[in-house]
Amino acid sequence: MDTTIGLAVSQQKYLPAGAGEKDLHAIVTVEVSGADGAAPGPALAEVLVIDCSTSMDNPEEKFRAAKNAAIAALRLLPDGTLFAVVAGTHDAVTAYPPQPAGTPAQACTMAVADATARAEAEAAVHRLVAAGGTCVGNWLHLADLLLARQPAPIRHTLMLTDGRNEHDDHRPLDGVLTALAGRFVCDAWGIGAGWDAQVLLAVTRALHGRADAVRRESELVGVYEQLIRALLVKAVPEVTLTVEPVPGSRLRYVRQTFPDEVPLTPEADAPGTYVTRAWGNEIRRYHVCVAVDPEGQLHGEELLAAEVGVRTSDDAGVRLPQAQPLVVNWTDDPALSGVTDEQVLHFQTYEQLGQAVADAADAHHRGQLDRAAQLLGQAAALAHRTGARRQLDELRRLVDIHDAAAGVVSLRRNIDPVDFQHLITASSQTTYGPAPAGRAADPGLLPGAALTDCPACGRRIPSTAGFCPHCGHALGES
Repeated sequence: MDTTIGLAVSQQKYLPAGAGEKDLHAIVTVEVSGADGAAPGPALAEVLVIDCSTSMDNPEEKFRAAKNAAIAALRLLPDGTLFAVVAGTHDAVTAYPPQPAGTPAQACTMAVADATARAEAEAAVHRLVAAGGTCVGNWLHLADLLLARQPAPIRHTLMLTDGRNEHDDHRPLDGVLTALAGRFVCDAWGIGAGWDAQVLLAVTRALHGRADAVRRESELVGVYEQLIRALLVKAVPEVTLTVEPVPGSRLRYVRQTFPDEVPLTPEADAPGTYVTRAWGNEIRRYHVCVAVDPEGQLHGEELLAAEVGVRTSDDAGVRLPQAQPLVVNWTDDPALSGVTDEQVLHFQTYEQLGQAVADAADAHHRGQLDRAAQLLGQAAALAHRTGARRQLDELRRLVDIHDAAAGVVSLRRNIDPVDFQHLITASSQTTYGPAPAGRAADPGLLPGAALTDCPACGRRIPSTAGFCPHCGHALGES
């Protein structure tokens, strides 16, 4: 595998030198290229979860579309792919492959795709009936039991629901997501008029997937086909992002900002280590925030605040980039410290957009219509600023936009509540934003500063530094 990983850092290095801790923000771009073939052997283990609650049959076209989409996905699975179909209600059962009577959930098995298995699975999907409630925790718990013993490097669940998690007390979702974090990837889709965007986002943020929805049942087959095709070209099971602050600095948070906004949780036994799942040829971006303190530090000098790097579970088959520094330069010049890096600003605006949308939905639900209109106006202005076309389209279903740049809107009458759900999921997805300026000569390194070793004390320092901040040694002609 000729896979290469590129790494770039974009940041505003100048911070005001006044007393007190300051936040240093950076956007880290990670790019995987050359991952054109699947890993040796079956790379994917797939669980298709179909909501079979009573509401899926109202209207009946909804349940028919869900079945057709699942069948379309099954037909795309290559021979050798491990798969299963789960019927989800207030409980969860393996609809295919059939399990012997009395088989406990933890002993359920998956099928191996071939022409016969795909045909049998298709027949099993056609036989599904809609009868029961909704407990997403049970669905994901069974998906985990099925996937946990599989050797495939990429384990994935595709979940569809039309309703709210009304039977959460059967197996609380929060506890399930805490237990399953990092065990497999889950994409969650809504259909119909009753699904809950916050449930989908909770699932996908914990399980490294994407939340979205279709407005028309007829769209679902095409969506599922695209999702499965994208999964089949994933060749890197995981990429680990590492952020190592220097003494005196403190890592505050890391969150994915592109293509979706996803808060990241560090590994329990390795602070500053974040495992991301299932990569093909793609780019993802991360917002890193490090707290730094000017006390006792040189002014006007580039000082190392943290070191950012990447690795994979099998580095032997991947060209890895050099680690990149996050630097701080303490200054008394407000013209320098008052400028925000354009990449950081782009994604901070998206964060504000998502918060405005969530607050607007809550205000509207509480009957605070003036407040909802005000917040949706803020969202329109933020979406206009970032070029978020999809969010603007979703906003127009809720408000008449008179001046997007100024955020002047008026609330529409007779709003369909599901339009808020579509807007919330859309607001978790971002645009790429400002690009790194060109390529460095090394294809495994996107442009950015470099790290070097001080010739006097051997400590790691930014290559652009004039003096070693650790021992004071002058570097080069400086």
